[in-house]
Amino acid sequence: MSQLRLDPLTSRWVVISADRADRPQPFASRRPAQEDPEALCPFCPGNEEATPPALETYGPQGEWLVRVVPNLYPAFSGRESMSVTNIGPMFTQAPASGIHEVVVFSPGHDIGWADLTDPQAGLVMAAIRDRIEEHSTVAGIRYSQFIANSGREAGASLDHPHGQLMGMPFVPGELVDEQAGFDRFQGACLLCTTLEAEEEARHRIVAADERVVIVCPFWSGTPYEMLVLPRNHQPFVHRAQPADLASVGRGIRDVLGRLRRTVGDVAYNVVLHYSPFKASADFHWHIHLLPKVTTIAGFELGTGVFINVLPPEYAAAELRAAVANA
Repeated sequence: MSQLRLDPLTSRWVVISADRADRPQPFASRRPAQEDPEALCPFCPGNEEATPPALETYGPQGEWLVRVVPNLYPAFSGRESMSVTNIGPMFTQAPASGIHEVVVFSPGHDIGWADLTDPQAGLVMAAIRDRIEEHSTVAGIRYSQFIANSGREAGASLDHPHGQLMGMPFVPGELVDEQAGFDRFQGACLLCTTLEAEEEARHRIVAADERVVIVCPFWSGTPYEMLVLPRNHQPFVHRAQPADLASVGRGIRDVLGRLRRTVGDVAYNVVLHYSPFKASADFHWHIHLLPKVTTIAGFELGTGVFINVLPPEYAAAELRAAVANA
């Protein structure tokens, strides 16, 4: 029997419908990004001239372990102010000014987040933190979104593992919805309470240590969806403790490895959420891990309501068991 579950961050309903998983279709495997086999990878060592000069490099002198460069094809660029123009009664526009950068996770062309060493996973999170801190000082930037797309189904255009940071002159709607969710939850932090409740229930926890808990949340909208929750309450990721950032990086690495052992090398998205720079209301930074194992169809697109064919309790149990089968 199907069940409605409410996502308290956004007040959106999701549908848990395990019976629909029996339909004659497997979970989707990753397709590689479409690349010219003759072209040089712009993110591999030795090809640094294929990108604009690095904004930051991390690693010993003479070589890099993590590299941050401007995006050659930016979605947001320039320093023009956020001036909204109305063209007649129906059309409103503004310049897409801002910042668009690429974070290259490793020199290795095939070293994804699931393959990073402990120090490298922490270094990736440190680079993200540093760049967001820099963006917070730029006039007109209200929020900087970090994402990582792995696999063509998740939006990756290059196979070399990397993430993107987009500093924008507005607060995106998903963050506005989540801020509203925190505001509605009176008396305590929504995600601190979620963390405590999930630890008490236990059956949706995938991994945990003294600094981070990773769960398949009660309101999961898609199979194997995970929520990465730092234990320390902090609205802004660029003010998080270095040990928390390192633990989150390792935790993401570990659960992506479990995901690979459970369902194979599937595409996925990593999405970081934290409080917008100028916000004063309470928030708790966190990360969404969204594997692309099913297709979003007409019902989801038409209603905004997701139908999840794998209850999060089952997904978490499979992911926990994956370690024993490694």
